[in-house]
Amino acid sequence: MTQKAVLYRMTKPVHLCPFGLKSKDLLRRKGFGIEDHHLTTRAETDEYKAENNVETTPQIFIDGKCIGGYTDLRRYFGLHVRTDEDTSYRPILAIFSVAALMALALFFGNGQPISYIRLIELFVAISMCVLAVQKLQDLQSFSTMFLGYDVLARKYVPYAFFYPFAEAGAGVLMLAGGLFGLIAAPFAFFIGAIGAWSVFKAVYIEKRELKCACAGGNSQVPLGFVSLSENVAMIGMAIWMVAKAYVY
Repeated sequence: MTQKAVLYRMTKPVHLCPFGLKSKDLLRRKGFGIEDHHLTTRAETDEYKAENNVETTPQIFIDGKCIGGYTDLRRYFGLHVRTDEDTSYRPILAIFSVAALMALALFFGNGQPISYIRLIELFVAISMCVLAVQKLQDLQSFSTMFLGYDVLARKYVPYAFFYPFAEAGAGVLMLAGGLFGLIAAPFAFFIGAIGAWSVFKAVYIEKRELKCACAGGNSQVPLGFVSLSENVAMIGMAIWMVAKAYVY
């Protein structure tokens, strides 16, 4: 027999509660029949909360028992509930996966002969651009997190604001290749070298547990191997751009 759930959620004309929609979807996916009650005005919502002594909506009931809101519902089903202390590599995996696909699309879309070196160049350059965009979305938050470990930014605070622009500029120039890549090389080498030393010092010498600003100031990515790899990749690309200019 299908289990029943009772859901009270806000459905005002100008505001459809996203957590109410998430709760309804989760209940449906778990096979529940849903008795869906809409709270269509602010007054109706406030009255419901006062009568039931709750602070938020939605509110879910299963077998006559109040489960609570969407987060409580996830706990009820044994699903993970994220907290501010959680760490996650998901942003980095998403960025690098999309960057790799974009590099493949650009490479094969232009009908170029197979060159794994050029493919790597595109991947690193695109990754730099996307990571820079993540930082530039909230420059204040990024700079605050960055100041927690970067050795140069701690001595000269404006560098924390300069870094994402340098990374984006170097990435764009490397995408263009040729002379533009050569121009980008010193910038990429400089920020990569400072970044690599900063991460190595904070994580492997001082043994500090920090969040990395590589994917923006609000990310939950741990500072460590991923951050170090990003900086080492920039150093490698800078050296390669200079070497390629003289070799070829």
